[in-house]
Amino acid sequence: MAGNNRPARTAIVVGGGIGGLATGMALLARGWRVQVLERAAMFGEVGAGLSLWPNGVRALSALGLGDQVLARALVETEAGIRDTSGRWMSRTDTEELARQYGPLVMIHRADLFDILRKGLPDGSLHAGTTVTDVRTSAGAVEVRHGGGVLEADLVVGADGIRSVVRKALWEQDPTPRYVGYTAWRLVADPGERLSAGGETWGRGERVGLAPLPDGRTYMFGVANAAEGERSADGELAELRRRFGRWHSPIPALLDAADEHAVMRHDVYELPPLRTFVSGRVALVGDAAHAMTPNMGQGANQALEDALTLAALLDEHGTVPEALTEYDRTRRPRTQKIAQRSARIGSVAQWASPLAAVVRDLMMRLTPSSAMRRSLHSVLSWTPPT
Repeated sequence: MAGNNRPARTAIVVGGGIGGLATGMALLARGWRVQVLERAAMFGEVGAGLSLWPNGVRALSALGLGDQVLARALVETEAGIRDTSGRWMSRTDTEELARQYGPLVMIHRADLFDILRKGLPDGSLHAGTTVTDVRTSAGAVEVRHGGGVLEADLVVGADGIRSVVRKALWEQDPTPRYVGYTAWRLVADPGERLSAGGETWGRGERVGLAPLPDGRTYMFGVANAAEGERSADGELAELRRRFGRWHSPIPALLDAADEHAVMRHDVYELPPLRTFVSGRVALVGDAAHAMTPNMGQGANQALEDALTLAALLDEHGTVPEALTEYDRTRRPRTQKIAQRSARIGSVAQWASPLAAVVRDLMMRLTPSSAMRRSLHSVLSWTPPT
């Protein structure tokens, strides 16, 4: 690779989540000296299940992690969308999808994070480091934090939807906006392995289910709600009130769930930015294009960002040239996917009875092959060489 013939260049990655660790690994593999700064006291990932689509699996394979990921993941064998009685409205032909593009798998977020973290040397990981400001110059970037100032050839903002890096250098760009619905996530063990995943759509509410490799089940619930609204008697009670009479195995999962395992977050998205780069600073993942979770592409797009950024830095003579090409390559693709995800969420959350009936009828009439064709541009992505 071209990068291996140059003097080692330095990079600071702000944010130690999935996108930040993947970026650090991709740069390290191409000869960069990398430091990953994480605000939390330790590197770790909370959360529940995570869908890795074929494009995301391909990115992880390019990082040399494909076998490790597949060993700790579960290949999706049946999925689709049901109504609240449990009748399928739309089925996903996962075998044909895998034949065309590769496997769609489910993994626990903590497991993927653990695999990525172990791919970086301990000396490059700095927990408990809160970045307060980023300043650019012609030849370097300064990152200010509680313990002092660091300087590097490149800074990557991988610090999420409330990115400090973006706030420092993208002052005129829009801030995150609430999309009108809230989401709960949990993992439960009802005592019986789930045979099929997928989503169930109601009126202004929906549930998603996915089996995990250890026999437990990942469940999420979504409902239209006012921003900041919370249940006075606990979020598990709220889930049981909303979804406790929906089709099996939803009631059993809620009965088996623990209150402390329930996470609730309002759903936000980042309006389109004018650019993902500023001088020697680039944004990746949610810091650049935080999207609603309706396509399951958030983490997958962050992985694509990481591989693309590292490859372009290897290919181009200067950091600014590489970042210009990164912005040209990644911004249209990710913003298009974000817009599509938002449209899907809007339709899925229709609360009008008449609108929901029309929506459900259209889903029943749409062949599975049409869905696969519509995903071609997303799933056919391949890592740059």
